[in-house]
Amino acid sequence: MKLKFVLICLAGLFVCFTSLSQTETNLPRYMTEAEKGMMEAYLQSFDDRGISTPPPFSSLRTAAEWEEVQALVVTWTGQYNTIQRKIVDAAQEECLVIIMCTDSVTVKSYLTSNSVPDVNIDYIETDWNSIWIRDYGANSVYVNDVDSLILVDWIYNRPRPYDDVIPDTYAAYLGIDLYSTTANPNRIMNTGGNWMSDGSGQAFASELILDENDGAGTYALSYPNHTEAEIDAIFQSWMGINTYIKMTVLPYDGIHHIDMHIKIIDEQTLLVGEYPAGIADGPQIEANLQYVLDNYTTKFGTPFKVIRVPQPPSTSGLYPDAGGSYRTYANQTFVNKTILLPTYRQEYDTIALNILGNAMPGYTIVPIDVDDTGMNLISAGGAIHCITHTVGVSDPLLISHQKLEDTFDDLNPYLASAEIKHKSGIASASIFYKTSLAGSYTEVAMSNTTGDVWTGSIPAQAAGTTVYYYIRAEAVNGRVASHPIPAPDGYHQFLVMGSVAEIAVENPIQFQSIYPNPANAITVIPVLCNQSLNCTVTMTNMLGETVAVIFDGTLDRGTKNFFLDAADYSAGIYQVVITTGNYKLVQKLVIQ
Repeated sequence: MKLKFVLICLAGLFVCFTSLSQTETNLPRYMTEAEKGMMEAYLQSFDDRGISTPPPFSSLRTAAEWEEVQALVVTWTGQYNTIQRKIVDAAQEECLVIIMCTDSVTVKSYLTSNSVPDVNIDYIETDWNSIWIRDYGANSVYVNDVDSLILVDWIYNRPRPYDDVIPDTYAAYLGIDLYSTTANPNRIMNTGGNWMSDGSGQAFASELILDENDGAGTYALSYPNHTEAEIDAIFQSWMGINTYIKMTVLPYDGIHHIDMHIKIIDEQTLLVGEYPAGIADGPQIEANLQYVLDNYTTKFGTPFKVIRVPQPPSTSGLYPDAGGSYRTYANQTFVNKTILLPTYRQEYDTIALNILGNAMPGYTIVPIDVDDTGMNLISAGGAIHCITHTVGVSDPLLISHQKLEDTFDDLNPYLASAEIKHKSGIASASIFYKTSLAGSYTEVAMSNTTGDVWTGSIPAQAAGTTVYYYIRAEAVNGRVASHPIPAPDGYHQFLVMGSVAEIAVENPIQFQSIYPNPANAITVIPVLCNQSLNCTVTMTNMLGETVAVIFDGTLDRGTKNFFLDAADYSAGIYQVVITTGNYKLVQKLVIQ
């Protein structure tokens, strides 16, 4: 592949950029003051790079991070050797590790002297600007879901020209076509830390993606200039994204990357960082989460499941709103059957490891300290996900499965279905189940019912039984895969519960706490209905005058979240009022 990249148009400015060489800087994840003044020249410097026209395919699918990978890529800077050594040591047992570096002899000597096997490690000598390869690396995209693998890259949102072409280098090394959004009308700037895909055409980001592509960037005049609809269209044509979910940026996360507080760990589950009530970004995270849950679903049309994990404070108890670093367990990396997990200190690490172990049984979880005083990565604005990137396998066997839920049915078999695809076709598929972790799995053959859908049934079990199971498929060419990936050590599970007890309805409606409160952006008004009823939800000023009618109609039983954009209203104290018949509830809302 021909690599063409013009670093700068004017020779005098070239010196400015080369002053950011790999030997002279320890660049943080956020933009430095010096870099802010370089952004205009950087954005004006682009020429065609890689393949700058959209991928010429009618169907594309961006891989999810939990899918199988052929390589993990890191940039070795010499700043965080202990952290990167642990990453390389764990990852080389799962896949090829590609180390981008300037001196492979020195890096290899360091790894070998620290007992890292010289297995599955390749070195590419190249220039670099920083360690944050998640942000400037390329993304794995498949043609027709499971056919050819391509890589798609964006303009990096930092003026770091060596970093920005590293994807070209490792794409050429692996022989994979790289498509780059560097040319109009598809010019897009983005960062990998603000990007997550569910593997089925849905992606998540903060509104940073809008801010940095609206032609009015903070540090330059030449930012890409697109409407939201145009941005969505570009991501659809380049990466197969049909639904692009964008959330309000968080007030205390200065880089606005979602990988600092959220992780998609399978087709149905969001791992979300949690702060104590009212602390730091906790209120806005909760508001964003409820926005997602109320407006979007999984590929199966079901609500996302949410698993929460604490965001740790500093040793002195400081969170980001009081000057603490943005400590997070969500900033983790999947490497096939292994999870590389950032850790901080034991009292919080133990909780996180228990939560993740229960949520993702069978995975090898490798804790890596990013908060050590001698090698403090988190203080530079990132953790493990930020300094790693992956390349999907070239021959994927895709299994997508909606996990069986707990059930009251102890009489009928439990039907499981899965979408299973491979470019050579599927030869066979099976469900393996057992009712004791110490027991052996029983195999049940699955049948190809329609298209790529395979189904099979687990026999009915007695009330009180926990069923553990996984799905395994074999392609016509002999390729084998399982769902979840670490099966048979990993598994899904459900409980057979027996008969349902009726629950009495006490109050017709309950008003839960509004958040964030005080508010200045998207605000959540949660309401719990114990029965179907007609009601109104309004916002009034302190004189009792109606400022907004938020809802007027019929609410079904269950929890409903209403949303209010506080930015649309003047600062002050308001009341949110719920009225149904003779029943009235009032809660105060402060808008800043």
